[in-house]
Amino acid sequence: MDLILWRHAEAEDWPEGDPQGGSDLERSLTARGEKQAARMANWLDRQLPEGARIFVSPARRCEQTALALGRKYKIRSELAPDATAAQLLELVQWPLSKSPILVVGHQPILGETIAQLLGLQASECPVKKGAVWWLRSRDREGHNQTVVVTVQSPEVL
Repeated sequence: MDLILWRHAEAEDWPEGDPQGGSDLERSLTARGEKQAARMANWLDRQLPEGARIFVSPARRCEQTALALGRKYKIRSELAPDATAAQLLELVQWPLSKSPILVVGHQPILGETIAQLLGLQASECPVKKGAVWWLRSRDREGHNQTVVVTVQSPEVL
């Protein structure tokens, strides 16, 4: 199984004491974030198989990031900013899913998921805004292994 984790691109900060009472879910990408998303989407579009399933957090910044890819996706509440690595792994059916899955989400859930799959401490795996981690589950001599296929950052594409 291939699991591709894409952190949303750079988003606006809500000002302290926001008079509009804005929700974290309503934050939009910045102009820089839109460029990051477009750059990464261009790379991902060339790499992702046609049958890849795409799950996106309900946060506006995640949906805007996913829209740059131009493929169909599903918004999933299990990927909201307060989600857990266990919820993400259950949603994607790791490591049993037959099709590649792309998840567009947040820190710390993405870093915690990567750390868990690689046997690291949760705090050891920060994920940059707009970056992609591509992981693969494989069986070697009866043991399940997680392999890092690639890590890409929009700044180096």
